[in-house]
Amino acid sequence: MSIEVRTLSAIADLEAVDRVLGAVWQGEPVPLLGTELLRALAKAGNYIAGAYDGGELLGGCVAFFGPPGERELHSHVTGVARAAIGRSIGYALKQHQLGWARDRGAAAITWTVDPLVARNAYFNLAKLGAEPVEYLSDFYGPMHDRINGDDPSDRLLMRWDVARAATPRPGTPDPIGPHAVVALDRDLRRGPLTGEQVLVAVPEDIEVVRTTDPAAARRWRLAVREVLAGLLAEGAQVTGFDRAAGYVLRRPQ
Repeated sequence: MSIEVRTLSAIADLEAVDRVLGAVWQGEPVPLLGTELLRALAKAGNYIAGAYDGGELLGGCVAFFGPPGERELHSHVTGVARAAIGRSIGYALKQHQLGWARDRGAAAITWTVDPLVARNAYFNLAKLGAEPVEYLSDFYGPMHDRINGDDPSDRLLMRWDVARAATPRPGTPDPIGPHAVVALDRDLRRGPLTGEQVLVAVPEDIEVVRTTDPAAARRWRLAVREVLAGLLAEGAQVTGFDRAAGYVLRRPQ
């Protein structure tokens, strides 16, 4: 694999990456953000990048800076063409973004993820070592796209410390101890929110559930919102993600 990630500013390149992102979220190569907005963001010094295999564009990412005092780059959208899934293109984009942000003095990169998508949770926590810092209920409002459907757009706000992430390494998961409490399991059964270590499950593939059983998908959304958001609000810290058990949290003592 010879993937090259590069920043984009020319109109033709911005149109192309917008169509790739549109295909990811809308199912067809239609504009997602708009070339005018992307052109303005690029001119203002923000991050717009594409991942290429030769001349073929396979993925892209758009990010913009927050308030100067916070020194944070907010990564709004990252997408990979369906035909290129499994080729570590998302990882290549995030590593390129990390280097770009570090060179410009950013202290952190933030982005939002759907807490129900297990593969994204594993990627962000285990492969990148990012930290969930806030649960955001229905953050974007109704989205009605191919991925989100009609579900409330709950998100976890992730924070990636640029200095700590500068040396590429996977996140070190917190081992599940023998006294871990299952606060929510994959049968949507709830347990007590007690003990130092707490586990919160998510479905194996929420996108399949949304297609086959929308009512079950909504039950998952509401259950994870209540349990995970409640734990984070009380000061619990997500310390890892286990493929079978879900989120691993450590409660304050």
